[in-house]
Amino acid sequence: MISGIKPKEATAIINSLTGGVVPKIGVQHITVGRSAEVNAFVQALEDVKNGHSMFKFWIGDFGSGKSFMLHLLNTVALKQKFVVANADFTPDNRLYSNDGKGVALYSAIMDNVSIQTMPEGGALPTLLEKWIEQVLTRTAEENKTSLMDIRNEQHLPLVEKAIMQTINTITEVGGFDFGTVVLKYYHGYIHQDEQLRRNALKWLKGEYSTKTEARQDLGVREIVSDLNYYDMLKNFCKLFVSMGYSGFMVNLDEAINLYKISTSTMREKNYEKILTIYNDCFQGKINHLFFNLAGTREVLENERRGLFSYHALKSRLETNKFETAELRDFAQPVIRLLPLDHNEIFVLLKRLKEIFDFNFGTTIDFSDGEVHLFMEELFNKPGADEFLTPREVIRDFLNILSLIRQNPGIDKQKIFGELTISDERPNELYTEDIEEL
Repeated sequence: MISGIKPKEATAIINSLTGGVVPKIGVQHITVGRSAEVNAFVQALEDVKNGHSMFKFWIGDFGSGKSFMLHLLNTVALKQKFVVANADFTPDNRLYSNDGKGVALYSAIMDNVSIQTMPEGGALPTLLEKWIEQVLTRTAEENKTSLMDIRNEQHLPLVEKAIMQTINTITEVGGFDFGTVVLKYYHGYIHQDEQLRRNALKWLKGEYSTKTEARQDLGVREIVSDLNYYDMLKNFCKLFVSMGYSGFMVNLDEAINLYKISTSTMREKNYEKILTIYNDCFQGKINHLFFNLAGTREVLENERRGLFSYHALKSRLETNKFETAELRDFAQPVIRLLPLDHNEIFVLLKRLKEIFDFNFGTTIDFSDGEVHLFMEELFNKPGADEFLTPREVIRDFLNILSLIRQNPGIDKQKIFGELTISDERPNELYTEDIEEL
């Protein structure tokens, strides 16, 4: 049995993979064939811990494990005491916008903030309250009073001053409003005013749509918008580091949705935003911030719609010309995820069988030889070389295990013979570009 796995992790793994998605927790138990990538990532985390910033692009074919890799990076980073957040690009979430789609991405990021004790997201309130407690402790020590007394109304000016002093040292853009809202959160926290606390959290997560509404609720002049959300992410990064965390890691998946933006001007603006963040990270303009972006080869290399269509990005993201399948350079910004080989898939399926048994408290009659037979049947099907992805292999395998668990006498070889291959790839290319209209 795989050691150290928790029942909640086992259930998440089986349910998520059966549904064709990556589990949010427990991915370390089903990781095979990515040790070199993970080792390089750990080294990059050390650099970010030491004050550098980083931007990595994880590129691979559909079903090659990009989303899985991002979730694995989460697990590693959380153990290294990073604050981590994940968001997917969608038609309504993007890096640059003038109609709310940029701040929508920011809101998705802040909704999914995670720490080691809350790996599934929703950790922003916990982090704010932890920071407030740190400020209270420090203020009580400096003023030689008890931690209980410092919460009294008479000491409110001392605490407010301490909060604003800290905010002023860590913020550059929007610091006053940011500090004002954090103070409101503190008032709601201390006085158990849940509505005030919710309003402050709403502002910090970029969920106010008008300045008027924010001014009425919180007395602030500005809101988080398409124009300033990146500055707010940097403010939060500094806040997290001031609390003792190693840094802030943001994972952005489904970059195909930037590639699909129909107008070239808007697409270029999004690529320009990527370039801005990239330059900030590698020129030392920000500290302790780690961005990861996942996309297909088309997203990177297509010179009409992809990142390579933006010359300044192409010059930065071209692969080391001396790299081969055997000689990999994991220090470069672009990491290409090669497909798992058959031995690695065999090891993965054996692990999944153990997790399946653990999850359901059973021992399915499915030998190593039958795992090999399942793989032979599947990989020898017409179209397997072109269309078969690890996602489909895993889902078919778990579906068969589910049938066997509920029907112990089932003929496995008959089921293997009924396996089929389908093209699950999304239609990523347009035959016509709307932008020319």
